[in-house]
Amino acid sequence: MIEVRNGNFFHLKNNKISYVFHVMENNHLGHLYYGKTLGELSDSDIQYLTERNNKSAGTVKFSTDDDLFTLTDRFQEYPVYGSSDFKEGAIEVSHNNDPWYLDFKFIDYRIEKKKERNLAVPSTYALEGESETLIIQLEDEEHKLNLEMQFTLFEDFGAVVRSQKLINIGPESVMIEKMLSGVLELPTANYDFLHLSGAWLKERHPKKRKLAQGTVSVGSLKGASGHQHNPFVALVEENAKINKGEVYAANIIYSGNFLAQAEVDEWDKTRLMIGINPSQFSWQLQPSKSFVTPEAILMYSDEGLNGISSQFAGFTEKHIINREWKKTPRPIVFNNWEATYFDFDQDKLLELAKLGKELGMECFVVDDGWFGKRNNDRSSLGDWYYDKNKFTKGIGTFADSIHQMGLQLGIWFEPEMVSPESQLYKDHPEWVVRHSYSRVSIGRGQYVLDFSNPKVVDEIYGQMKEVILETNLEYIKWDMNRNITEAYSTYLQANGVPQTEFFHRYILGVYALYEKILSDFPDILIEGCAGGGGRYDLGILFYSPQIWPSDDSDAIERLTIQTGTLLGYPLSTFSNHVSASPNHQVERVTSLQTRQNVSIFGPLGYELDLTKLSDEEKEEIKTCISFYKKHRNLLVHGEFFQLLDPFVDTNEVSWGVANEDKSEFIIGFYRKMAVANPPALDYIKVPFLTDDKIYSVNKSEEVSGKVLSHFGLRKPYQFNGANHHQAQVKGDFQSYIYHLVESDKNGGK
Repeated sequence: MIEVRNGNFFHLKNNKISYVFHVMENNHLGHLYYGKTLGELSDSDIQYLTERNNKSAGTVKFSTDDDLFTLTDRFQEYPVYGSSDFKEGAIEVSHNNDPWYLDFKFIDYRIEKKKERNLAVPSTYALEGESETLIIQLEDEEHKLNLEMQFTLFEDFGAVVRSQKLINIGPESVMIEKMLSGVLELPTANYDFLHLSGAWLKERHPKKRKLAQGTVSVGSLKGASGHQHNPFVALVEENAKINKGEVYAANIIYSGNFLAQAEVDEWDKTRLMIGINPSQFSWQLQPSKSFVTPEAILMYSDEGLNGISSQFAGFTEKHIINREWKKTPRPIVFNNWEATYFDFDQDKLLELAKLGKELGMECFVVDDGWFGKRNNDRSSLGDWYYDKNKFTKGIGTFADSIHQMGLQLGIWFEPEMVSPESQLYKDHPEWVVRHSYSRVSIGRGQYVLDFSNPKVVDEIYGQMKEVILETNLEYIKWDMNRNITEAYSTYLQANGVPQTEFFHRYILGVYALYEKILSDFPDILIEGCAGGGGRYDLGILFYSPQIWPSDDSDAIERLTIQTGTLLGYPLSTFSNHVSASPNHQVERVTSLQTRQNVSIFGPLGYELDLTKLSDEEKEEIKTCISFYKKHRNLLVHGEFFQLLDPFVDTNEVSWGVANEDKSEFIIGFYRKMAVANPPALDYIKVPFLTDDKIYSVNKSEEVSGKVLSHFGLRKPYQFNGANHHQAQVKGDFQSYIYHLVESDKNGGK
């Protein structure tokens, strides 16, 4: 997979991609190509790729040694600003407030074939034979810095994973001002910049804008990846189709402040970079110490948005999430939150659990309100012991009752937060993140705990561990409802550590708590949550195989959230709950059928008052759950695809899943608003089918693959005022599910 020629030409290749770079005349690393696989390269091919006998106008020479060499117009693997390159660089280092113009020169390389999973830091992993990692060693001799650059290639994906380690080999400390993770130089600007942006209750809406000379960026300074922007970005070839066209995407395995940007220069060349946001960040690097960036993933596909979605989904499930969760069925949960909020006791919960079990649910999740004196969202965070008024027989006894029903048990925690009147805050006010000024911000009636302090992490884990052991817990919902303000740590101050290291050290503390839990309880399923989708990123998915995507459980809003999210993340990570109507966040009225038809794509759950359901609604839920259980693996781990371009049609949504050999499909069709005077017949093309095979559609029709893919699948008959008896969908917020299976007439099914 990794070929090295002449000790200075590097070709990372598999059957999908080639990634090519070399050592330039100044001994820096120069980027040459990333895209569709080039296969074997001849010596003349290499000569052609590396030859450069011309210099762009208006440029500054790198040195007096070569009249043609300048970094301004050279593609680089890890560019530095200011040494004839005036675009933004990937790394900045200073000493005593003086900026250094770094000069990292190639020294050597090595190749490693092991990439083990390590809970200490979220990163990619692979089994033996699945990957190779090229480690390039560079040195800035004058500034006494070593740089190790890692490039990992995987056998069956279009991904190149990048990370860097900076080592101080000098006698004095230096300050890292900026150190990004991933860089990709592209020869044109003929791309749209695609990003997933929004707000609380409307996270990860897909948006795109045309690249032009200048810089476009998204990022976060909230201490988390955030509701407003997501680390997944992509450069989509102009005029690309949903199943055709080149796409270059990037993401970072990190959950804190990030920056992703694309800069286009005067020659319409594009530089894409991603990493820790340099604003509010610096790191004091002591002699003999090192700093390692989070891993960045670069991904390529020439099969449009569905191609990049499929690549990222498969890669994340296989090389980031613990792949044991692909073998273990995700439980159908019932969460009591919107059924009871804070108003419950053990008897009310047991009644709901019993009803949920009768309907086919598998895991009962006790949400907020079970601990301390938590009767509203203004108390008790940090005091993780059960409320004796709500659990009069003890939470262990309650857990036994849940398990005796044949249900798993889940419990909600918000471990990173503390309430002002909690016992933890009274004992340790110095553990709160805030400066020493008289005015300090407070959000949701709570403060953030200083997770840069290992003692804080240990204390919270000690409390959580007691609950986990007492309840034989199978499931944790991990929430985080407040972002960081006035970032200041008395712990760092006491230890002489610059406060600009706080945000990174904080998120490392979050990972440390995950590591402690999963080291002691490796089988526990943790569902990530941050006020809904405020930390939907690959760093969290390394530990939590699924994430609560939004506090908005409205099915119609979820159509847009899921459409955007699944461009860059697996279907198996998208936790869905069927909630009440009218919806508790937006008051929208939708049918139970539509709410369930949206929620079955991914891990399924319910969150409504089961005691208020009619017998008809209960039967409808039983039917849905029965269908889901029969097809759970397909609906959670199948290859997800979208049939309609989200940037073209905003009223209709259609997506589906296919099994590995494309013999079975489940497709959802959704129309947000009814259309006046709709046609009697309308169709939607379904690619991915085999032309010469026959498919059974909902066990009622048998149609050839060539007709379904080239002519189309018949959309449900919409009520139009003249078809009262024929109409299959009516009113606003329509939905319809298709089940396609290879027919017995093919001879094998």
